[in-house]
This record gives sequence, C-alpha cells and structure tokens, in this order.
Amino acid sequence: MSPIDVLALSGSLRADSHNTALLRAARAIAPEGVAIDLYAGLRDIPPYDMDLDTPDRRPAAVAELRARIAAADALLIATPEFNYSIPGVLKNALDWVSTDWTGTEGLPLRRKPIALAGAAPTSFGSVRAQLALRQVFLWTDSDLVVKPEVIVFRSHERFDVEGDLTDPTTRRLLAELLDALAHKVEAARAGVPAAV
Repeated sequence: MSPIDVLALSGSLRADSHNTALLRAARAIAPEGVAIDLYAGLRDIPPYDMDLDTPDRRPAAVAELRARIAAADALLIATPEFNYSIPGVLKNALDWVSTDWTGTEGLPLRRKPIALAGAAPTSFGSVRAQLALRQVFLWTDSDLVVKPEVIVFRSHERFDVEGDLTDPTTRRLLAELLDALAHKVEAARAGVPAAV
C-alpha cells in the first residue's frame, strides 16, 4: 500500500476531549503506511460569512483548512454530540470547506474518502451526531465509510486518566474503520467508482 495521508478533525475544543483522545488512539494504531495528522485549528475558524467566502477574501485559517483537506488523501472526523446533533464549531468549519462560489477552485470534500467516529458520555454515544454528519456528507458528495460504526458510548469508562483508549472493542472497531478508510483511498487511486 502506498502512503496514505489522513487529516483528522475533532469536533470538540475541550482540552480533555474524548474525541480528540480517540483520534490520538487512531494515530497510534493506524495500519502501516497510514499517517494521521491531527488538525488543531478548529478554534481559529471564524463564523461562516458568505461575503468572505471567495479565494481572495477568506480568513487565513479557513484557507489553510481548505488547503489541508484538499491535500489529504482522506479525512477522519471524531465528533461529540450536542443537542442531538454535531457541535456548531464543526458544522461551521464544514460549511467553509464545502463551497466553490466562483466555480474555479473545486470542492475540497467532493469524493473525499471520510470516516466518522464519535465519543460521548451518554448511553447512546454519538449516534445522532454521526447521523447528522452523514447528511452533511451526502450534500458534499463525499465518499463516506459506512461500516464499521465507531460509536463510543459511556466514553468516560473507555479511557484512562491520561486519556488513553483502554477499551479493546473500541480499539478493534477503530482499527477496522481505518482499514476501511485505507481501502477507499486505494480504490479511488485505482479509479474504482465509489458505491452509491
């Protein structure tokens, strides 16, 4: 397998976020040849403003995120669940990277292989948040990994005090998710059409 570069986004700004910890665990258990780069600039993305959403007017943080997504072979997103949906900061960032109003740039998320995971302290984990994200990526025409679903419920029981993922089932599912994402990237490189 040729090297695969994955950009990982956590939907949480919290310092001790289980979702960010989930991405660190993914980086540690990624298969050989898969490099996971954790994006840390979500806090710097301003509220979406269509008046500024052109190549010459976008805020620098937005332009950087768009460039990093375009350069990555795939995305890995871990989201908490807020009010039965995804956090506003994550949706805001996705709004900024899902447009091409001038018709000259291309759409960074179009056909981009994407895998989802999520952790929450509730008994349902991030089920609803991931469903909401799947709707977003239908619109962007992204190539979403469908299975396995990595829904880390009662997340406070699955990480130790240092924030390391200790639950073997979650680790196995996360590894399977990364394998599925890598296969999507390889299929795209080979010109195999994505399933619809």
